[in-house]
Amino acid sequence: MTKPQTLLSFDFGERSIGVAFGQAITGSARPLNALKANNGQPNWDQVAALLKEWKPDALVVGCPLNMDGTEQELTLRARKFAKRLHGRFGLKVYEMDERLSTVEARSRLFDEGGYRSLEKGRIDSESAVIIMESWFSYGDDTPAY
Repeated sequence: MTKPQTLLSFDFGERSIGVAFGQAITGSARPLNALKANNGQPNWDQVAALLKEWKPDALVVGCPLNMDGTEQELTLRARKFAKRLHGRFGLKVYEMDERLSTVEARSRLFDEGGYRSLEKGRIDSESAVIIMESWFSYGDDTPAY
């Protein structure tokens, strides 16, 4: 199996879904605009437009686990979102543990621009960057659909 070279990652949330684009060759990612969500449901036409524009080989969805590694309600919703991505678009979708990604995203953004940079959509997309960077480090061991 060939490892994906370009990916989109998603930081799933009830009202906002962060998005990042990454390249395996550089092991880096950059934030894109977060998607608005209604009870965890994005505008699927916007998702399709992102996929058409960025043409990723695969997708990564952050799985929010409790600190002890156990699942929570949001974990199940993120998995459902991942399965919907796979079902709608036919791309391989990887799950990635996202514990503390939001904390790290806030810290990075604050270091760059202080409190003014802590806008919700920016935090979510920076979290998606962190999820992607984690996948580049540990992605071969993550579940996929």
